[in-house]
Amino acid sequence: MRMIARLMVAVVTLGATLLTGGSAHAADSVKTYNVWQWNVSGWKMNGGSTTNGMVDAAADSIRTRDSDFAAFNELCWSQYQALQKKLIENGWVSEGTSFARFAAIRNGEESDDDPACNEEPFGIAIFSRRDLGTAEKYDLPKYTQNVVYKLLCAPLVGLQHMRFCTTHITSKDSNINGSPINEQQLNAVQEHLEDLYNAGNTVIIAGDFNARPHLQRLNDWYSPTVNGPNNHNNTGAYRELDDLDPRCPGVGEPTTLDTLPVEKPCNDRPKIDMIFVRESLIAGAYSGDALGEGTGGTACGGGPCSDHRVLIGTVTVRVKV
Repeated sequence: MRMIARLMVAVVTLGATLLTGGSAHAADSVKTYNVWQWNVSGWKMNGGSTTNGMVDAAADSIRTRDSDFAAFNELCWSQYQALQKKLIENGWVSEGTSFARFAAIRNGEESDDDPACNEEPFGIAIFSRRDLGTAEKYDLPKYTQNVVYKLLCAPLVGLQHMRFCTTHITSKDSNINGSPINEQQLNAVQEHLEDLYNAGNTVIIAGDFNARPHLQRLNDWYSPTVNGPNNHNNTGAYRELDDLDPRCPGVGEPTTLDTLPVEKPCNDRPKIDMIFVRESLIAGAYSGDALGEGTGGTACGGGPCSDHRVLIGTVTVRVKV
């Protein structure tokens, strides 16, 4: 798929926009970031391997796409370590060595009788071209004792109010204590993001949300300015970086493979991976694109590395200095 540049006029001008309640900060900085996201299916489809081509394909794509941030879902610990080494070797890291963070969702267990990642930690990770500060790891509501889904965030060392986050929401919709567990997890992530915003932070979050954009459980994520035939009844504060794609306005391109059936509202494969930014902090153009890199061809022995596509996005945001 080719990248389609799209422009969003800033909701309000920089001088009048508020980062938090109160007056605008004269020292707010405007920054443009390239973001990269992939659920790599590190265990299910790659068997925990660091040499089958997935690590190389991911690191090469991060570098060639000139990414500032990268997020991974379903990653084994040894793959996380291999990615750090590869990104240093290929020259992507621009400063220091404290550029990666990991949060375990499972510590060596897929379930009681199916060990994951050869009994290594299995989880989510973020990478930054510039050094990261102390990570914040938030536990999300659980449906089983062996699996603790997470929200993982970290600030830039050189810009403390700029945070990059990732999460992986469960695909399960079991009713736990009166409501579906996937809705509980989405609500918990949103509450943490609101806390970060209210503390004066700008947050970019990329991850596998396991929800189609038009579904009700994302209505309080998407801003009402997204409302249209494909995605409506929204009441939230966020834009998703591919939500202006003319292929399916309000939704964007599919992030899953062509082996899945097409579905409504756009008669396309599912989009479940997303990059969200609070609308009030967007200060210029933004765009997104779902790629084919690393998901087919000869990247992983002639077959797909993952059942997800790489998702990329570019956004200009305001950050409190």
